[in-house]
Amino acid sequence: MKSFVLFLLPLVAGATTFHAVGADPAPWSKIFGAVGIAQTANVNADILVAGPHAGFDPALADNHIVILEGASALAGGFGVHKTSKTVLVRRICDEHAPRMEIFWEKPLTIPIVQVPSGFRIFAADYWKHAPVIAGRRTAHGAILWLATKPGANGYERYPYLLNALADLGLKFPARSANLWAFFDSSYRLRADVYYLARRWRAAGIAALQVAAWHNMDPNPTRDAFLKRLIDACHRNGILVYAWFELPHVSDQFWADHPEWREKTALGQDAQLDWRKLMNLQNPDCRRAAAREVLALLSRFDWDGANLAELYFESLEGVSDPARFTPMDDNVRAEFKRIGGFDPKLLFDPSSPYSAANDPAGLRKFLDYRAGLTTRMQAQWLAILDRERAKKPYLDVVLTHIDDRFEPGIRDALGADVARTLPLLEARGDTLLVEDPATLWSLGPSRYAKLAQEYHKLAPHDKNIGVDINVVERYQDVYPTKKQTGVELMELVHQAAVSFSRVALYFEHSLESQDLGLLPVAATTATVTQKGTVEVVNARHPIRIAWKGPVKLDGRVWPIQNSHDVLVPAGKHTLTAGSAPASVTVSDFNGQIQSAEASRASTEIAYFSRSRAIAVLAAPVSCVEIDGTPLQNPDREGGAMLLPAGQHVVAFTK
Repeated sequence: MKSFVLFLLPLVAGATTFHAVGADPAPWSKIFGAVGIAQTANVNADILVAGPHAGFDPALADNHIVILEGASALAGGFGVHKTSKTVLVRRICDEHAPRMEIFWEKPLTIPIVQVPSGFRIFAADYWKHAPVIAGRRTAHGAILWLATKPGANGYERYPYLLNALADLGLKFPARSANLWAFFDSSYRLRADVYYLARRWRAAGIAALQVAAWHNMDPNPTRDAFLKRLIDACHRNGILVYAWFELPHVSDQFWADHPEWREKTALGQDAQLDWRKLMNLQNPDCRRAAAREVLALLSRFDWDGANLAELYFESLEGVSDPARFTPMDDNVRAEFKRIGGFDPKLLFDPSSPYSAANDPAGLRKFLDYRAGLTTRMQAQWLAILDRERAKKPYLDVVLTHIDDRFEPGIRDALGADVARTLPLLEARGDTLLVEDPATLWSLGPSRYAKLAQEYHKLAPHDKNIGVDINVVERYQDVYPTKKQTGVELMELVHQAAVSFSRVALYFEHSLESQDLGLLPVAATTATVTQKGTVEVVNARHPIRIAWKGPVKLDGRVWPIQNSHDVLVPAGKHTLTAGSAPASVTVSDFNGQIQSAEASRASTEIAYFSRSRAIAVLAAPVSCVEIDGTPLQNPDREGGAMLLPAGQHVVAFTK
């Protein structure tokens, strides 16, 4: 039995290191790495993970977080004693999500233990209620006991392990403020949008992609809801993008124009899942749809637009003619001129042009279809430019399913990102990559592999993000059907490491117990603590937990609230200040390049692809952009919309 003694230090406000003693560090590196806590060889780490045969003074738990694996003699020294009874654990129930079904892929027989009074049982066997996670706080640290090892990937058995540690006092020094999320009002029409917006911003969300098809046709109730939503988001420093799902325009557009409905290979109207696809190759249909899209962009105070999934159905491709599109008259006529035959014959077994009889003809049509997708995307990006001519700050995003890592997607959906990406690069627009369901079982490592593929296509393009689908999966997956807890944090962290932007589909599917940890997982910053000093190395602006006046790199820093400091990208040093800035900005949604605080004003140099949002702590008398007074600023404090691009804004007390 190995034993050691540590020089006792109080547990720091934000843990940054862990050390494993007699335990496999690999899964813990994945768990803690997802929230910015690094492994160290230094035995005086903030968190100590002890295997069953490790030995050390239990007094260490007074000043450190100590994690105990298994019902061992060591655990007994902390008051966790095993009995002579055992239980076969297949399913557990965790108090952080009592209704979440948590199954272990590999059931384990474990001893039933008695935990001492004062311990909180976080999770137990579903049927016999035997504890599997328990812990308590100590004077300046905590003890957390686990019935088993966490599993090779870190999330196989205890999805809410990090939540338990947070409940026991574990603090996280750095949080991202850079996430995106998708929003569908059909799930939230009765919700308090101001409450939701505060919650989203606290979870690190910087922009909301809002399902626009629900408001394509004017409706007093829905329009009022959307206006409140946009106002609530802006007041909380969140940008709002109109999310389109063309060729679906709206339910009403489908009902009003049966003559323009897209057709499947079986000649049926293309109502596939919830989307009702229109024939956008028909010039009249495209013009009518464009009028509706542009009218919607004009009616509401959007910050950007997202063209999502602008390609064809279905994931089964030609093997499922009931879902295969497009087979409208315009496509059939155009391809007949180009390819020499009606593509509908691909699905007629008796035809010499059937897919089985003419593989070369099928290949010609599938290539034509992929090219058609790119043409559609170019057409609709040009249509959005009409509104951007009136509102130059409108940022444009194209959400596109991956077909690099899963090449069959190209033929199934007509999606070819290699054709699309040069178009977006030339325009300076953002590509948001959606990872297909076929890759979900590969775990967090898939994002590094995806990023490598896109780096090959565009080695210098930094406007590429990734969309994580947080939904119930159709595969047999463990421990939960939906990505949650440690698994979700590992996914988000690896995505943030691999891509410049991380989006989550969708906000309603996120579990409430995950919201507090999401911004922690989304930061790639490294934070070290030396007394009262924080050294930060960040790719994006991040929040650092802080109370009281602060200096950044030796100068008074004006962008903070009562809980944290918003720190620009790069490497910076934070130290305690003697007095706050005269004008304080509570939150800022934009890339902060510098900030100066003087006796009566604060000046911020920034860049933003869309409008930037400044949330002020108190009213100001004057706001200037590049030396020119801003017309009609909000002088009562709260949020202020600032122009897109490169600017200097000055707030005077």
